[in-house]
Amino acid sequence: MGEAARTMPDYPWLASYPPTVDWAMPIPALPLTVLLDDAVERHGDKPCLNFLGKRTSYRELGRLVDQAACGFQAIGVGKGTRVGLFLPNTPYYVIAFYGILKAGGTVVNFNPLYAERELIHQIGDSDIDLMVTLDLKILYDKMARMLAETRLKRLLIGRMADILPFPKNWLFPIAKRAEVAAIPRDDRHLFFADLLANDGRPAPVSIDPRADVAVLQYTGGTTGVPKGAMLTHANLYANTMQCAAWYEAKERRPTESGEDGQEKLLGVLPLFHVFAMTAVMNFGLRMGAEIVLLPRFELEQVMRTLAKERITLFPAVPTIYTAINHHRSLKDYDLSSIRFCMSGGAPLPLEVKEAFERTTGCTLVEGYGLSECSPVATVNPAVLHPTKKGSIGLPLPGTVVEIVSLDEPRRVLPPGEKGEVCIRGPQVMAGYWRRPAETAQTLVDGRLHTGDVGIMDADGYTTIVDRIKDMILCSGFNVYPRNVEEAIYLHPAVAECVVAGIPDEYRGQTVKAYVRLDEGRNLTADELVAFLKDKLSPIEMPKVVEFRRELPKTMIGKLSRKALLDEEGRKRSAGGPA
Repeated sequence: MGEAARTMPDYPWLASYPPTVDWAMPIPALPLTVLLDDAVERHGDKPCLNFLGKRTSYRELGRLVDQAACGFQAIGVGKGTRVGLFLPNTPYYVIAFYGILKAGGTVVNFNPLYAERELIHQIGDSDIDLMVTLDLKILYDKMARMLAETRLKRLLIGRMADILPFPKNWLFPIAKRAEVAAIPRDDRHLFFADLLANDGRPAPVSIDPRADVAVLQYTGGTTGVPKGAMLTHANLYANTMQCAAWYEAKERRPTESGEDGQEKLLGVLPLFHVFAMTAVMNFGLRMGAEIVLLPRFELEQVMRTLAKERITLFPAVPTIYTAINHHRSLKDYDLSSIRFCMSGGAPLPLEVKEAFERTTGCTLVEGYGLSECSPVATVNPAVLHPTKKGSIGLPLPGTVVEIVSLDEPRRVLPPGEKGEVCIRGPQVMAGYWRRPAETAQTLVDGRLHTGDVGIMDADGYTTIVDRIKDMILCSGFNVYPRNVEEAIYLHPAVAECVVAGIPDEYRGQTVKAYVRLDEGRNLTADELVAFLKDKLSPIEMPKVVEFRRELPKTMIGKLSRKALLDEEGRKRSAGGPA
């Protein structure tokens, strides 16, 4: 540990910090493109991207990014120009992302599953004129409508067939012709291949890493309305280096080489989501890994890929680990190559973590963060070091976590007291795009207010109790859904659950549990309540239990409490039973 860290007794986590990680490590403020340039120089001909069997080396990726940057500049992308990415996980995403940055522009990520009203709002709010997408109807048809209805002026189209290996590349347009869009030949459409038709020598652009925004990452944030979190080059570079330092300190098994450039990382999380952008793409480049990209989550394809490609690093969300744990033919897949997994995006139930570690022999750690901090703020130690069950771990290097009073937001609470989790560090955003009022509410005295309720113990480990906005107010008492969910997960028949507060004339709100059972298992509401009797207080006990075949999820795979509450609202508006 560095000398600076040893002289900071006010930070309780320093005494618990893994001995091989320096909390006070220097983190330079550099353009994010340095990450790619360094990787190209170090790893050259090693495979970087593996998309459905077609491999792209680090050197080739560097050349394609330079050509993309040159092409972007030729069509008017320069310092501060915002360009949208409407793409699933493909090589186009990585090439366009870094090509935009090298041209001096700013990436605006779009979720391909957005409804039209969400797309219209984000296009208008971010002031983008150019969108990158694919020639698949499911994507292009939405963007064609946006071209007609919004300020968009041009679409940059990547042909799916061009990024597939032989013979898929020439079979795809025939076998999948019903899925391929007919692209007009006009000045509002440009093909990616034409963008790359140049000498790959973009004009140099001067980047101020701390001031220049690399990515506008739209999020509901802590105040509800989708807003663009302005993530600077320095923010994203710092968070990548923080995550790498945490991983590189991991104590390895005797069979692990641990050498830079030897890892194989599965990228099934969507890169347009901030967790995957950092934990898959940027972290993978920093580690010199071969990034195996899958365009979407399909359990059978993921299982085959994990086993066939001998994946070593597997960032994911809890629902993906849950799905693997419950796979009916799990024993038929050799997952022993997996060494390290970081779970994010949602709370990781202890039972899910332990079951996955038993199956694979890997280390699975829970991290925590949000879009506004690029996104990772804390992670459980990846070394053979004591961890706290249910904790989100310790702050990453250079990161300060503070718990502040819910009633007096400027008062920092001592360990053991419950309050709002706040974050300070080099990965914290510059603010919300064109929203000074929301920025002032979220960034106070240099602290990022997360909207999460947590407790830090005397050893510096933080435990999230719940989201402030998800808290259930039942007969005047605060009920935290996560606490109820953790108790429900203890039942062996439960595969997934979501707990939410629904309106109640007597209590104000009452606790409702939505439960999906493991395949072949049976459970009644009365049996579940009886099981929970010694695990929850009467005020926390679910008053309504609804069993479902499936629970709604977001694009990244998080269980969606919002979708369930929206459904409850529609039922009540229609006068039906809730």
